[in-house]
Amino acid sequence: MQTSLSLPGQRALRVAAGTALTLAASFALDLPIPVVAPVFAVFLLATQNRPLSFKAALALALVVAATTGSGLLLVPLLRYYPLTGVLLVGLGLFLAFRFGLRGGNNLVATFLAAGLTMISAAGVADQQLAATVVGALIKGLLLAVLVSIVSHALFPEPARAPSQPAARGMPDHRAALVALQAALVVMPAWLLAMSDPASYMPIIMKSVSLGRQSCTTSARGAARELLGSTVVGGLLAIAFWFALRLFVNLWMFYLWMLLFGLVVGRKLHRISPTRYSPGFWLNSLVTMIILLGQSVQDSVAGKDVYRAFAVRMALFLAVTVYACLMLQIFDGTRRDEQTLERHTS
Repeated sequence: MQTSLSLPGQRALRVAAGTALTLAASFALDLPIPVVAPVFAVFLLATQNRPLSFKAALALALVVAATTGSGLLLVPLLRYYPLTGVLLVGLGLFLAFRFGLRGGNNLVATFLAAGLTMISAAGVADQQLAATVVGALIKGLLLAVLVSIVSHALFPEPARAPSQPAARGMPDHRAALVALQAALVVMPAWLLAMSDPASYMPIIMKSVSLGRQSCTTSARGAARELLGSTVVGGLLAIAFWFALRLFVNLWMFYLWMLLFGLVVGRKLHRISPTRYSPGFWLNSLVTMIILLGQSVQDSVAGKDVYRAFAVRMALFLAVTVYACLMLQIFDGTRRDEQTLERHTS
């Protein structure tokens, strides 16, 4: 395999095969929130060229413990001292995103943000639901890590492949400003989810993905990157859904995900170059998985799939427009600061 495929082709196949296997296994095992595992798998396989080391796996285990513990501890505060609880969640989001921007592991930052918001929102509504979300996050992360190890074993990096460059941290002032921006992108979706966590949990996952993407997107290209990737993800989910209806079984679910993963993976790894960034295609793939997974669950529950999809897509677009607005506001603030510095100097 190493000699017959180029390096980008190897990575695209690894992303597609690993994501498809995780998605199929997640639904086959009937995990509480089945889209969690494939979303984490996408982030793991698309951003890491090597399997997790023992040290990284231990760090992730500690993050799981810290996230679940802090999320559950915030529930009483949100119930009885809501303002204090909301401020603490905002602070936690800010610190999580700032950790990633200062050179920390972006996967850890994403898990912290997702876990903190999802667990706290579920706990306010029902303690049993919070326990379900905790179980979903832990099982989803374990499955994603396991499939990541298998995928790297099946499609290993060639020995001659260059090592992944270390993450470059932003200066303190810049990192703080961008982390605040990302936290504000996530907060409204989290506040909305507290009114009905079971229905709005996908909105939290989408907003965390947008918060992560907003850290590397300029205000000038925000509409194209954020809105464009959300629309493309929705269109891919629609195409996947109608393709899946031709043969409804788990094997076809896996095979269609493999095909769609390869199509996006080719663009993600520049085999089929486009004018859009890898982050655009990564966010499109994540959006497709969230929308598709929820539609499958709606179908199993006997809900009106098309109406639920339309409502969910409208909410995704609303959250994305809000993220674009935050980028424009913070970009204007940065320009004002730069103008003031030039005048004072």
